[in-house]
Amino acid sequence: MMDDTSAALPARSANNLAAQIYTQLKADIFDFRLLPGDKFSEGDIAQRMQVSRTPVRQALFWLQREGYVDVHFRSGWQVRSFDFKYFEDLYEIRIMMETAAVARIVAHDLTAHLEPLREIWCVPAGEQLDELGKMAALDEGFHARLVAAVGNNEMARMHQDVTERIRIIRRLDFTKTPRIDATYREHAAILERIFAGDADSAQQMLSEHIAESRDEVKRITLFMLHNARAQYGTPQVGSP
Repeated sequence: MMDDTSAALPARSANNLAAQIYTQLKADIFDFRLLPGDKFSEGDIAQRMQVSRTPVRQALFWLQREGYVDVHFRSGWQVRSFDFKYFEDLYEIRIMMETAAVARIVAHDLTAHLEPLREIWCVPAGEQLDELGKMAALDEGFHARLVAAVGNNEMARMHQDVTERIRIIRRLDFTKTPRIDATYREHAAILERIFAGDADSAQQMLSEHIAESRDEVKRITLFMLHNARAQYGTPQVGSP
């Protein structure tokens, strides 16, 4: 009789392969090698990646659950078209949750939870990071900690869900160096007002900060989509 460990190995291996395919397809979507509206079949992906259809199907179901692709009866899979109203709604939800968190932090004197943020963002220019690749994660961490400081686990979970959904465009906010300078400056100013107990000013600054980021990534996304459509005539799927 096969023991439980032996039985689990093939399943684990299949899941690892599906995860690799998922990661590659998500990167293709994020980097506009697979464009909104592009159609393809499981067989197309399997052939290009030289794998069977089973892990491809699993990877696509994961992407479908996250809202990146749709499946159509008879016609296969399609990269979901960009719906900027959808993203704008998510940014509005962010503003509501984060400004509510700021009000709660000030009202209940929870600023001690934000001390690690001051160590990152309230620093001299010479100590600021200038690596574009790291800024997206640091920025997410700033906003996530604002919400987490409240101590409401469900609110933090919902905020994380919104963060995941907008990541496809939000990461583009740090493709230009001036955005790094602006982010340091704006995050520091928001923290200053929170620690000063001025919730109203902090909320106003935070709302404007998020709205500016939203507008910037929309402009960049439209520009990148235009360039990608000019460069790629058909879906481009790399190997895992």
